Parts: sequence; C-alpha cells; structure tokens
Amino acid sequence: MRWRVGQVKITKIVEMETVGSTRFILPAATNDEIRKLPWLIPHFATEEGRLKMSIHSLVVETPARRIVVDTGLGNDKQGRGVPVWNNRNTPFLEMMAEAGFPPDSIDTVLCTHLHVDHVGWNTKLVDGKWVPTFPKARYLFGRTEYDYWRDYTAEPDKVAVFNDSVKPIIDAGLAELIPSDHRLCEEISVIPTPGHSPGHMSVLIESGGEEALLSGDVAHHPCQMAHLDWCSVVDTDTAQSAASRHKVFSRFADTPTLVIGGHFSAGHIKRDGEAFRFEALASSSS
Repeated sequence: MRWRVGQVKITKIVEMETVGSTRFILPAATNDEIRKLPWLIPHFATEEGRLKMSIHSLVVETPARRIVVDTGLGNDKQGRGVPVWNNRNTPFLEMMAEAGFPPDSIDTVLCTHLHVDHVGWNTKLVDGKWVPTFPKARYLFGRTEYDYWRDYTAEPDKVAVFNDSVKPIIDAGLAELIPSDHRLCEEISVIPTPGHSPGHMSVLIESGGEEALLSGDVAHHPCQMAHLDWCSVVDTDTAQSAASRHKVFSRFADTPTLVIGGHFSAGHIKRDGEAFRFEALASSSS
C-alpha cells in the first residue's frame, strides 16, 4: 500500500498479518468490547470482534532520502518470547526489492523504539554472524531508548533482541543516537511519545502543506483511541502511555493528517465525545 504526502511517498511492506490472538497485547480488548465499537469493522476488526493487526515496515521516500521506519521481526532470530517469532524464514527482503527497495538503496533506518517487532530486520544472519541488513544506511535509535535497553537484564528475551538486532549495528559503526525531538531532514522529524517504552518516538512528515504521522506503538490498535486507558501488557509505564495517546490524538484529531500505526493501516483521527475514533482509508493512493 502506498500514500503520498506532498513530495513524500510512504510504502507499507507487510511481514505478518494476524486476526485475533491479540489478548496478550491488549487484554481489555475482548470480543464483546470491540463489538461495541462498530467503526472498527471491517477494516480493524471482524464482525465477531477479533482484532486485525499487522507487523510491517514503512518506507518513506523524500526527494533526497530513502528511510525505513521500523524493521519488523526478521529471519533466523531466536530467544523470542512468542514461539512463532523464532527461526522465521520469510521472503521479506525479496518483497522489499520487488516493491523497488533493495537493501542497498536504503540510506536511513529509523526505529520508533527497540522492541522485538520493530528491530528484527536491522540485521540478518550471514555465516553465523549478525550483520547489518542495510549496509549503506545510518540507523537512528533514540538515545533514551538505547540507554535503557543497553543496560537492561531483567528478561532474557529482551536481552536477546538487543544482542542480535541492536548491538551489531553499534559494533558496525552505523548507529546514530538521536534525541526524541530530532529533525532528520526538511520533511521528517520525530516527536516524543513515551510510555510504551521509555524513549518511544513517533515520526512526523510535513511536505507541501500536508502532513502524516507514523505513530509507532503509541497505540497498538485503533480501539485504544476510544479507550485511552487500554494499555499493552508490555507498556513500560501505563500512565505515561495513556498520557501520550491523549496528547497525540488531541493534536491530530479532526485534521487532514494521515495517521499510520505501527500495527494498523492508514486513516484519520476524529473526536468522539471525550474520546476518539479512527476513520480508515479503504484504499491507498499512489
């Protein structure tokens, strides 16, 4: 799927799609509760109230840059807490190349945060060693985010993610640690949206009088627009996560800003009383 924002093109490349089986992420989003939000159906949920989600990368093309925002799960990774995320063997890079984005053509990789499903394709396994997947790119990590996970030892699965998908980039000298209000170029900047993780950032695109927000995991699913207090079980700080959702949704509600989530597709945020809803864009524009 593709969208245009002024002179900027956005292409979504899907690694995995799921229907249901998301209660471990959003336990409050039961089938009964989701059916109370009919605007979610059919784009974001089924008639039965099962959530539709995806793991994907977004390629952002400016007149001068080619940026990958978040890199999914990756192949051959081990030690993940979700069994089906281990030892994957998918043609994701071939799909990128077929879409016109071979790895050598990428000059920037930007990770909204350093969770397992946003950093996996930072590296690939070559002769038993993890090497950068995008060898000509600078990898941008939030400094706050990096510092937190660099010293984190509490959960072995998260340590494994850092060691195989983040540390090799640092060791290769390709990483740049950025503040959470960094501007990459004329059209692209990041804004701080902490809570899901300590240094979580969202990506703001501004071009030709138009704008888009790549929100990352400030919300995993549009149902959280109606229920700001519905938090992910992996949120580092649930109160801060809810506060970031309120701030972001308030800022972009009732504007023409294109919003694309880290696990859901494009639409526009609308106010719905004290809460919000999401109007899907049924078709992409090229």
